Amino acid sequence: MAEAVAERSGAGVRRSHSAAVGWTAAIVSACAFGTAGAFAKPLLASGWSAGAVVAIRLALAATILLVPGLVALGGRWHLLRSHWRPLVAYGVFGGATAQVAFFNAVQYVPVALGLLLEYLGILFVVAWVALRSRRLPSRLTLAGVAVAIIGLVIVLDPAGMTGLDPRGIAWGLLAGCGLAVYFVVSAQPMELPPLTFVGVGLGIGALTILVAGLAGLMPLYGGTADVAFVGLTVPWWAPLVALALIAAAAAYALGFVGVQYLGSTVASFVGLTEVLFAVGWAWILLGELPGPGQLLGGLVLLVGVAAVQRGQASG
Repeated sequence: MAEAVAERSGAGVRRSHSAAVGWTAAIVSACAFGTAGAFAKPLLASGWSAGAVVAIRLALAATILLVPGLVALGGRWHLLRSHWRPLVAYGVFGGATAQVAFFNAVQYVPVALGLLLEYLGILFVVAWVALRSRRLPSRLTLAGVAVAIIGLVIVLDPAGMTGLDPRGIAWGLLAGCGLAVYFVVSAQPMELPPLTFVGVGLGIGALTILVAGLAGLMPLYGGTADVAFVGLTVPWWAPLVALALIAAAAAYALGFVGVQYLGSTVASFVGLTEVLFAVGWAWILLGELPGPGQLLGGLVLLVGVAAVQRGQASG
């Protein structure tokens, strides 16, 4: 009897530890992803194409993760062959498609609407999990979904947008599909070490964009002129390195760990906090002060995320 109690107690401690690791990794990942707009904006404003920024961002991140990833692999090359499908899906859709489609979307629609369309991908995650498990989400989970989406809409404030271009809507929905694939693939059981999986996956994403550029399907161009950033004039490579280190290498690696511990549904809703962090980083780095509506929407969004987590835990 005592052994059974001790075993249950140990299992509870392990679950609590796993949840703590998952939440910490997912939130820090969202914070890192939230810097992307602030770091990319000076490059895009100076004439860089979105495809070039994303390609170099992914390629540098893959290079940074290559050495520790290979060390963690320990010569088990067969694991790369056995995981080629999730690697390709992660790189092509979760890395290249989601980012390039979003940057293309905001060329035709306001950034707020582009973000809203991309984060509709979390609904695709909920639908996919329900189809795979053949079980509808709990009422609490569904309520959390609704509250989180309402909070997101309040934060982004897409009201009053007129003259919407259908091309922007299409690109935004494609970005949402890429985001959904990112969460679903990351949640699969993996024998590959996280750094190996993320490094190779991002390398595949960068290669995909390069091939698309060489085929004339995507413009790839940049420059070497200094750029304006946080009130300073800095070399062009400074925000690009920050983009690769923080908004790619750290963000994707921690995001993968978060999804592995939390599952695709909860992690995708925790990922919504990226919007809040993006608003905060824009305030700190670009001087774009958030309004009271964004602060209220952020609180509503977090309530929805908490409800989804509780619904999944009790489901």
